[in-house]
Amino acid sequence: MALNIVWISFFVIAFIVALIKLIFFGDTEIFMKIINGMFDSAKNGAEISLGLVGMMTFWLGIMKVGEKAGMITLFAKAVNPFFSKLFPGIPKNHPANGSIIMNFSANMLGLDNAATPVGLKAMQELQELNPEKETATNAQIMFLVLNTAGIALIPTSVIALRMANGAANPADIFIPALIGTFISFISGMIAVAFFQKINLFKLPILIFLGSFIVMMAGLYFGLNGLPPEKIEIVTGLIGGVLIFSIIILFIVYGAFKKLNVYDAFIDGAKDGFKTSIMIIPFLIAILVAISAFRTTGCMDYIVNAIGSCFAYFGLDTRFVPALPVGLMKTLSGGGARGLMVDVMQAYGADSFQGRLASVIQGSSETTFYVLAVYFGSVGIKNTRHALICGLIADLVGLIAAIILAYIFFG
Repeated sequence: MALNIVWISFFVIAFIVALIKLIFFGDTEIFMKIINGMFDSAKNGAEISLGLVGMMTFWLGIMKVGEKAGMITLFAKAVNPFFSKLFPGIPKNHPANGSIIMNFSANMLGLDNAATPVGLKAMQELQELNPEKETATNAQIMFLVLNTAGIALIPTSVIALRMANGAANPADIFIPALIGTFISFISGMIAVAFFQKINLFKLPILIFLGSFIVMMAGLYFGLNGLPPEKIEIVTGLIGGVLIFSIIILFIVYGAFKKLNVYDAFIDGAKDGFKTSIMIIPFLIAILVAISAFRTTGCMDYIVNAIGSCFAYFGLDTRFVPALPVGLMKTLSGGGARGLMVDVMQAYGADSFQGRLASVIQGSSETTFYVLAVYFGSVGIKNTRHALICGLIADLVGLIAAIILAYIFFG
């Protein structure tokens, strides 16, 4: 319901603003710009979905091998103490637990291409437990909100873009971005727990959070002081070793269990193609709406209004130029990346604004994109409180990023 209201609002607000620009300001090109932008976004949505076909086909094939061999069940047993508290609706040792933890692991390492297929597999497994196929379950909502708030240990793409834009130390945003993404993750977890009445003060959850804090500290001290290009090599090595090791583990374990690994792979690969095609209408719907809203300048109006409010009270407004990155990140990852580069080019990669834009980009996720793709892959129409919880995580993450930028960069 919430996503339906937001989707309609994007179009209605964009239409009203476009009419005002035409009637009162004589902008005769505004409607043509909106239409062109919508058509381009529809094309991009289809290309994104079709671009997933190869990766989805491969990964769901590998996941099917792991599932039939029993490896996914072993993953589920390993994480059951934590997930049984956070996802009480998932039965003990259910394959979805293993898929969820693999999705989170890939997201942490910034391996988007690997994370999406595994995440979609998790949604399909959660959908099998869903008694009302068009309404999101509590477990699906918790999974997606944590996914949109997704912890990213190392923002390698942001560091690479900072390097390309001449930053003296491109990796100087690493620690604030890491802290910011952790805060966003925790806020998303708390928001969903509030709606679902989940008690987070349980030992397995506290141990998980404590372990993650220790892991962040270890990563910081291990990478601190290394040149940016070295950090990129190390993180790429970690990700590559992890993903390929999982592939080999599934295949070898399947062979050990005397499974016909090839046939199992083909069975899963067929599902990958179907899932990629099913995503298309959901993704196009949200991208077209976002395009109309952005083309009319509504995003700029929101940002300028926020800046005026802070200026009225005599507060520092240096953060305002970077706000569009945070607002756009909720709607479009690619759009936010472009805005981040614009900020760095306008103010400098090592300026406060440039660093803040980088921290925001490295510590948040694309909520509308994730909800559209993941819910669309299983035909969910009633998303219940998923959107509001995802937006809460985004808002807290954005505020945290701004505060952290002031703490680290003055």
